[in-house]
Amino acid sequence: MGCSIGIIANPASGKDIRRLVSYATVIDNQEKVNILKRIVLAAQRFGAEQIYFMPDSFQMGLRVIQDLNADRSLTACCEVLELPCKDCTGDTTMSARRMEELGAGCIVVLGGDGTSRAAAKGVTQTPLLPISTGTNNVYPVMVEGTVAGMAAAFVAQTRPGNTGEGSGGAFTMEEVCHRDKRIELYVNGSLVDIALVDVVLTTDQCIGARAIWETDRIREILVTRCHPASIGFSAIAGSLAVVTPEDNFGYMVKADSGLEKTGSAAKRNTGRVEVLAPIAAGLLQPFAISEHGTLQMNRDYDYRIEENCMAALDGERELRLRSGDILTACITREGPLRVDIKKTLEKACLAGGFLLSQKAEGVQ
Repeated sequence: MGCSIGIIANPASGKDIRRLVSYATVIDNQEKVNILKRIVLAAQRFGAEQIYFMPDSFQMGLRVIQDLNADRSLTACCEVLELPCKDCTGDTTMSARRMEELGAGCIVVLGGDGTSRAAAKGVTQTPLLPISTGTNNVYPVMVEGTVAGMAAAFVAQTRPGNTGEGSGGAFTMEEVCHRDKRIELYVNGSLVDIALVDVVLTTDQCIGARAIWETDRIREILVTRCHPASIGFSAIAGSLAVVTPEDNFGYMVKADSGLEKTGSAAKRNTGRVEVLAPIAAGLLQPFAISEHGTLQMNRDYDYRIEENCMAALDGERELRLRSGDILTACITREGPLRVDIKKTLEKACLAGGFLLSQKAEGVQ
């Protein structure tokens, strides 16, 4: 039985201003088109009959369709969603929402942490398979497009609580997808945004180029996960602790007392320490910390804003805060479902999902 998947490719990912201040890789849009072709070819071979593309200014989806049709290698029905293209994060959120409405069983997302965050805001139950083509890539993973397409097709043939048809009926969506954490942000009691990896409170007062890289303006960092092997501001916390996606807590580091905080984290450690962390590719900077400690799940942490500032969400300045605002952060397990690619393919292998003899008999 066939299935449908969605593909979101951010044409702006991997091109932000951090390439002027670090040695981050540039992934051009033509290379993204090539990745998309490999995703499509693999997905259709393992049962994807319908594939939806997000519209974008570079027309990546249309190029994939035209090129694969010219090669006579396209068998799936592919279409670019008829949605307005404004070259902003809203395109990603709107496309993800529409793909879920259309019944896509999995959405492949090409971009960085910010693109994954935007896609997560548009779905509730559809699993995301995030591929790294951005700058700070804590959430998405580096994976060959062919492998991603295979995994997306297998996941798309599962349903919550039901076994995967394309896997020989041997595993459920819950077995190969993880429900991630997220940081919910409230301003004066109203939910205004989310972050999947980190929230950085900074003295910046304008959005500018969105990307943040100057550590001297940072006041506090909240993370859902951190590891010393990561790149970005979560790596500052990762220089002191390891918090996995599966751990039911987060972590915080505080640079100074520029923001008055009400409520305290559990197991808070005080006393100045200084770490050296990779905040961007090839860019390691010292960072002085006055406090650090765990953040409990489902607990409100309130910040009284004393002066106009901003919160950067997953590496990008997004949320303006005014003097007098009360910012509340809460880590929950209400993030998106994320595909575990290796586990998916291992389960499919054990179920005989790669056996041509079974495919010939219609097990797909």
